[in-house]
Amino acid sequence: MKVIVSVYSWESPKLYGSDADLKKGEKVIVAGEYANELGTVLGEVETEETPELKVLRVATQRDREVYKENQSQKKEYLKIGRAEAKNAELEIKIIDALASLDGKQVIFVFTADGRIDFRKLVKDVSAKIKKSVRMQQIGSRDEARRLGGYGICGRELCCVRFKGNMQSITTEMARVQQIAHRGSERISGLCGRLMCCLAYEAEQYQKLLKGMPELYSIIETAGGKGTVVEINAIEQKIKIKLEKGEYVTIKKEDIR
Repeated sequence: MKVIVSVYSWESPKLYGSDADLKKGEKVIVAGEYANELGTVLGEVETEETPELKVLRVATQRDREVYKENQSQKKEYLKIGRAEAKNAELEIKIIDALASLDGKQVIFVFTADGRIDFRKLVKDVSAKIKKSVRMQQIGSRDEARRLGGYGICGRELCCVRFKGNMQSITTEMARVQQIAHRGSERISGLCGRLMCCLAYEAEQYQKLLKGMPELYSIIETAGGKGTVVEINAIEQKIKIKLEKGEYVTIKKEDIR
């Protein structure tokens, strides 16, 4: 049996193998990278992929109680972590903390611009909370996915609606859809990164633009040479400013 299990809220659900018949929503114990963790079964999947991870067992009532007790310490861990980060003058934003099921380790989740040397921070925080500390850096998109919200379209954020690994969004996607000129602030989401929806039609636009001239390039038409000032990929039309100052619109097949 292959199941998708959500182990830690800031990470994408992972594929696990199980010998037991598990139900959606059931709590299970899985082997984490550093310690056993409590996870939630999101459902069974059909895939050719072989799970590298395995569900160890169904969680007991005691497991649930320990997890809940660990969660109750989150506010205190966050308070200490943020205070020490401020004292160390590190430009990071600590956004979550989670104690491992055995209570021996605390994971601090943070965002930052670039790489951060947090070795001293780990040492100082560990001395305060008397536990092993691990820092986990995530991207601003991961933070937005966890916090949720609504985009300028009025719909729930794409990163929340669509589960799984998020596709890399590039400026090339905005360029082929001819919206890059709007400025980064108008094509960026709540996370401050390029909007996920830029990926939805990028491939179609690339196909539609095949054989079309570049914007501001010089082309030959029946009316003479002119500069391409506008491209309508959907209608396959090109607006051109001729050398004599006139504007004409032609179809792609009329290009000479």
